[in-house]
Amino acid sequence: MTFLTRRPIVVWNCTRKCNLACIHCYSNSANQDYEGELSTEDAQKMILDLEEFGVPVLLFSGGEPLLRKDLFELNDFAHQHHLRTVISTNGTLITPEIASRIKDHDFDYIGVSLDGINKRNDKFRGKKGAFQMALSGIRNLVEVKQKVGLRFTITRHNYPDLKDIFRLVEDEAIDRVCFYHLVYSGRGSQMTEDDLKPQEMRECLDSICAWVVSLNERGIKKEVLTVDNHADAIYLYLKTKEKDPQQAREILELLQYNKGNASGIAISNVDNRGFVHADQFWQSYTFGNVKERKFGEIWMDTGDEVMARLKDRKKFIKGRCSHCQFLELCNANFRVRAEAIYQDRWESDPACYLTDEEIGIETLNPKQF
Repeated sequence: MTFLTRRPIVVWNCTRKCNLACIHCYSNSANQDYEGELSTEDAQKMILDLEEFGVPVLLFSGGEPLLRKDLFELNDFAHQHHLRTVISTNGTLITPEIASRIKDHDFDYIGVSLDGINKRNDKFRGKKGAFQMALSGIRNLVEVKQKVGLRFTITRHNYPDLKDIFRLVEDEAIDRVCFYHLVYSGRGSQMTEDDLKPQEMRECLDSICAWVVSLNERGIKKEVLTVDNHADAIYLYLKTKEKDPQQAREILELLQYNKGNASGIAISNVDNRGFVHADQFWQSYTFGNVKERKFGEIWMDTGDEVMARLKDRKKFIKGRCSHCQFLELCNANFRVRAEAIYQDRWESDPACYLTDEEIGIETLNPKQF
């Protein structure tokens, strides 16, 4: 499958308004109204364009999407036009009544963000009591049998809470957990020193993997993902290759199919005003606006140099990434992190924690898989 045939998941920041003030918020949201957000009619037009282009999933994000008054109406409209729907929320507004509405309106999945336990989460979220409010929201969703996941952005300050997060996921019967790496954008662009160091990242992945093994041994089914750093997949492949070459080959096949970072290819973002971006973190660069052109036309317009390069980026990648033997599998990871650190969107992703030996650049002569 090539960029000509792949269709992206669309993350739509349906509002920028938010009742919290998270220190790592990529959209710089605040508890205020923002001018120029897509109207109901604008959003319906966009959804029709997404259907025409063959987009499979519309993810309602924010800000806080539950603050958008027509959210359920637009969800139903999206379903009528063959899009699956997901909500990414801070969870604090999910009362029993809201949980029932979410279930009744057939959202495929609800992702609720927590960034630590109790006071640690509240510090990240900028609101006292946010942890308990979000936990109540999760419990309300579980009660109505709505598929729900926990979203946890890992930093140096909260990764000591990992074991408590594992326990929470099990104790609260949460279906899924996504461990996100920090992306340096929005307010998160001020947190580069708060990201994990390479050894901490490796220890974190080891801890997650050990927990997954424990879940399997105990017959507990959970979906466990790490997100926003494609070095994770390579690290898992290399660790598995040492112990189980056959399973490693299966992992390699999946990585070859997935093709790594999909910004500008299989993931996209439409912000609250309708501007289209390569992903939800890269809002400093836009390809056009859905009020003016159809989404599909914008997404396939390789007359834009950045879009053209993202869709076939390998020959433009510089530095360490350009010599990596796993470039075909990782696709050079996140361009927005490279831009944040090096002021060059085609430089190496500074969050790669793999060693030179692991990625085969000791002699700048890539090894075979």
